[in-house]
Amino acid sequence: MPFVYVVRCANGALYTGWAMDVLRRVKAHNAGRGARYTRIHGPVELLYCEAQPSRSAAMKRELAIKRYSRARKLALCQPSPIPPGSTRPVERGAARAARPKPRRAGR
Repeated sequence: MPFVYVVRCANGALYTGWAMDVLRRVKAHNAGRGARYTRIHGPVELLYCEAQPSRSAAMKRELAIKRYSRARKLALCQPSPIPPGSTRPVERGAARAARPKPRRAGR
């Protein structure tokens, strides 16, 4: 199964890639056998990993993440505040829209 991953380089830069075996790929980056950028700016630290259904999907997701701003990439790498298996909280706007509007007298 292919994965998309984000690593932090020694200079603080974020590098996004895809691999079939993420841990092996990170070891390759740290051994100087990965991408040219990580060879120069290594060692790297794995921040984020996401499974994809196919190689094509992984490549498309990689490009999408590469287009993110640094702030959005860092937000993506943060652990979710919602534990796995729990229900998703209702967003403020959605909760307000779901309530029926009160009727005014005289109509």
